[in-house]
Amino acid sequence: MEQLSSKEKPKFAVLGAGHGGLAMAGHLALMGFKVNLYNRSEERLWGIKATGVIKLDGEIEGDGIIKTATTDIEQALNGVDIIMVVVPANAHRFMAEKCAPYLRDGQIVILHPGRTFGALEFKQILNKKKVKANVIVAEAQTFIYASRVVGPGHVHIFRVKNSIPIASVRAHKIPIVIEKLKPAYNEFVPGDNIFKTSFDNIGAVFHPAISILNAGWIEDINEFQFYVEGITRSVARVLEEVDKERVAVAAALGIRAMTAREWLYLAYGAAGKDLYEAVHSNPGYRGIMAPPTLDMRYLNEDVPESLVPISSLGKKFNIETPAINSLIYLASSLNGINYFETGRTVEKLGIADMSLKELRLLSIGQADIKN
Repeated sequence: MEQLSSKEKPKFAVLGAGHGGLAMAGHLALMGFKVNLYNRSEERLWGIKATGVIKLDGEIEGDGIIKTATTDIEQALNGVDIIMVVVPANAHRFMAEKCAPYLRDGQIVILHPGRTFGALEFKQILNKKKVKANVIVAEAQTFIYASRVVGPGHVHIFRVKNSIPIASVRAHKIPIVIEKLKPAYNEFVPGDNIFKTSFDNIGAVFHPAISILNAGWIEDINEFQFYVEGITRSVARVLEEVDKERVAVAAALGIRAMTAREWLYLAYGAAGKDLYEAVHSNPGYRGIMAPPTLDMRYLNEDVPESLVPISSLGKKFNIETPAINSLIYLASSLNGINYFETGRTVEKLGIADMSLKELRLLSIGQADIKN
């Protein structure tokens, strides 16, 4: 990549110091961009503050220099051009409320990823907070890195995905977002609109079902590879049912959602005659171990913020989602949380009373949320 002057380089804030935030902040810093790293708790920042770097290994190797690692959101947002929100989707609301007082004209907020309707929820909160700043709110369809934390301030990057669509709440501003990101990332491409990126959230298909159908193994003391060993042929058949329901609900809105197999080819170049073969031909999934508990983001994030909104919208348009509903019920029982109540429903998103025409206009930023 041609070197840019410091004046041409966008300045970034990365919000969240989990595995994703560390991977993104470290990689951006390694590429020579100024990065402010924010986390709401101090503990995850200790290693970075002690060394001044985020250590990367795997597909990307090196030390990214981080000069600002802070729990002060105002400090993190001050003077930056692009705000990368890299937190679980159930923290998007919290992050929107934290950012609201300090956003400035011209800044771009990107959720990595938005899961299902993340950008819509974020924008709704900014509206409720009466934010006057002219800010673009966007979301990525998936997270660009497959990564895991291996120590304080140290993250392993298994793979950087090939092509990740991004869409903004105002669809005509998508080219602005892509152009701003280009100095750092060629992997981000224009998405159609926020409904398309939301329904192409493949985490909704993979994460909850694999976790639930391997619940006994996850709670066992023996480790296993989440995708490679967790997706057997029978598990893959359930994933395909969830996938069909997701695509059907999207179609009701006039959205042609890509199938999970299509996504695997687009993101990783992985192909196969069925979903099982496509998953097992993906080298990016090798070595990714299953979480050690069911009290984790694959259920606490992907069920309420991905499956629930799909189910809720399906109910609105009389589209049956039995496989998705079953997973929500099972996840609720496993963790003792009613995800139907805590999740992103059409009522909470302010779209319950909107007609199909209004929702289609909303998807391209030509209609407002009914708060």
